[in-house]
Amino acid sequence: MKMKKMMTTLVVASVILVAACKKNETTQTTAGSTPIVIPLQTTVQASVQLAGATGLAILAGSAVTNTGATNITGDLGLSPGTSVGGFPPGILNGTLHINDNIANQAKLDLTSAYNDAAGRTCTDIVSLSGNIGGLTLTPGLYKSTSSLAISSGDLTLDAKGNANAVFIIQIASTLTATSGRKVILSGGALASNIFWQVSSSATFGTTSVFKGTVMSMQSITFDTGATLDGRALARTGAVVMAGNTIVNQ
Repeated sequence: MKMKKMMTTLVVASVILVAACKKNETTQTTAGSTPIVIPLQTTVQASVQLAGATGLAILAGSAVTNTGATNITGDLGLSPGTSVGGFPPGILNGTLHINDNIANQAKLDLTSAYNDAAGRTCTDIVSLSGNIGGLTLTPGLYKSTSSLAISSGDLTLDAKGNANAVFIIQIASTLTATSGRKVILSGGALASNIFWQVSSSATFGTTSVFKGTVMSMQSITFDTGATLDGRALARTGAVVMAGNTIVNQ
């Protein structure tokens, strides 16, 4: 029976709750479709200030490309690249900024916001790893030392009735949401208060539904039909779209 339990633990995605002092480590697992509710953090995180990047739904460093009937609500910026393609057939319900004062300032402000999010710490920070699908996260600061994926069940962000609650997720490598997976907001959570700091690139699979501001060091890719309520902000790479709906929130 003990051997069977050990084998099950090895193959099931885990979440490790780690206090800054590294005491009292607790491992929780997901079995079947049963969600894991992460304990409340006591440290209240301030919002990440986007300043000049606030009004942009899309911001890229090298290029913006689109195929299909993408619909963007919010401005689109590119700095320092010059290539924006696919509009039309894509529809931009906002203003296009290519290497103008707004795009250039937005890139500077994105860098500041990214560094702010990446540098946050607290005594009750929660460490995540691997697949976080099926989990429920409450407000606070989360950290992964490798890639994160939403690939087995949907992810719920629960503000516990506080519409001002802030979620900051620090990711040391890539972020992936696989086809059809969703980020679900509950308890008054708002997409405008969710910040994903991605040290590499982010990919959103076919028909996936994502929430929050994604600040990626490299590229951001949306597969066919993926949707985002928030912002896709890439510091150095491209933003690639394919028949998506992206609404700045």
